[in-house]
Amino acid sequence: MATPRYRKARLSATPDKQQLLTEALAREGEAHRLLLEGEDESARVPLREAAELYRRSWESAGPRSFGRLIGIVKTSVLAGGGAEEAAYVRRELGDDADSPTGWYALALAALVAGDDELARRSAEEMREGGEAFARTADAIDALAAGARDRYAAALRAIVEDFETRDQHVTGVAIADTAAVLERVAAGRGIAAGVTSPLLPR
Repeated sequence: MATPRYRKARLSATPDKQQLLTEALAREGEAHRLLLEGEDESARVPLREAAELYRRSWESAGPRSFGRLIGIVKTSVLAGGGAEEAAYVRRELGDDADSPTGWYALALAALVAGDDELARRSAEEMREGGEAFARTADAIDALAAGARDRYAAALRAIVEDFETRDQHVTGVAIADTAAVLERVAAGRGIAAGVTSPLLPR
């Protein structure tokens, strides 16, 4: 298999990498507010713009800025897509993500692509990232396995964790991880149907 892009020598990071990330977070935050207001259609434009900004930020940042890849997948799934972006992330990472955050990005991408074996393997690897990673790994593994009850329990744990937080990456109180997984689960017919003020209507 071709060497993953993140292992190749890159040009030095360009000065605008942080600006691109800041803009991505701003657009994602705008979309999150719209989603929580039930404005799914209106949220799609800023979500797609955020995905593109995350991609550009990844390509101009250091080779281990895996959070940007997670952002690409999350925003594209919430925008109603994700297949093309998941394929992009898989090309960038190959089969070895090399860190819990990288494995998380690969697990999401594999899940969206329907590669459940890779999603489950990646979920197991991402557990080393801590409790939040482990909770998400539980949900991804259950979803990939088609284990409805186990997935619902894992999703509730994710939502409950978000409900205790007083800080959110985009500045908007939303359980975006759960929202993304529910979009994937809905496509597989096993959505948990968890309700929370932190989830889209």
